Amino acid sequence: MPTFKDKTVIVTGAASGFGQTTAHTFAEAGARVVVADIDADGAARVAKELERAVAVRTDVSDEQSVRAMVDTAVREFGGIDVLVNNAGVPHRSMPMLDLPVEDADRMWAVNVRSVFLCCKYAVPVMRERPDSSVVNVASIGALRPRPGMTVYNASKGAVLTLTRGLAAELAPNVRVNAVNPVVAETGFVQGAQGVDRIPDDVRAAMVAGIPMGRTATVQDVADSIRYLASPEAGFLTGVCLDVDGGRSIQ
Repeated sequence: MPTFKDKTVIVTGAASGFGQTTAHTFAEAGARVVVADIDADGAARVAKELERAVAVRTDVSDEQSVRAMVDTAVREFGGIDVLVNNAGVPHRSMPMLDLPVEDADRMWAVNVRSVFLCCKYAVPVMRERPDSSVVNVASIGALRPRPGMTVYNASKGAVLTLTRGLAAELAPNVRVNAVNPVVAETGFVQGAQGVDRIPDDVRAAMVAGIPMGRTATVQDVADSIRYLASPEAGFLTGVCLDVDGGRSIQ
């Protein structure tokens, strides 16, 4: 396993789902973790589960909140080595023309504005550390959009463009990559479906287009994030890694 001993990692949206498992995965590799989430209680719970971690309530769509998150990382741990922009929200699955404007605006603020803000304020600190990197969480839907999630998929397409453009701007000092997960059975997906538990027929339809025959697990995604942030991926920047069980080749 790649080591992150004495490295500091910020994970946004770390109170649940991909973010929670990613925080655990970096901690298990020796990192100090800033557990950032708008859910303060959830962030505190996750931080208590880790050996060296601090929780910070963060609204990633708000400039001052993001600056406070970065300041916390510097104050508590002396700097930032890895930034994982994981925080995101879906909209309910529906035709684009039926989507309320306020839902679209909120989703773009959390999914896209957040990446801009977090990088704007974290990267100047990260430039002081060798081998620092940003990993953004996009979606395979950015490349293979499906009906019902058009605006969400477009927001993740913007994340891919931000990833590639920023990778070119920051090389060779800071690497910038992204992961494109396929559907995973998390609260995020349940929110998009509007249910507490994904029905069997909906799950079967999700899996039907995935050659590996299952949805992604949170650990699949966390392991891919850890790899892209690791020294083993030291020559990779601008990479948008499909963590999709082969859905993108169907």
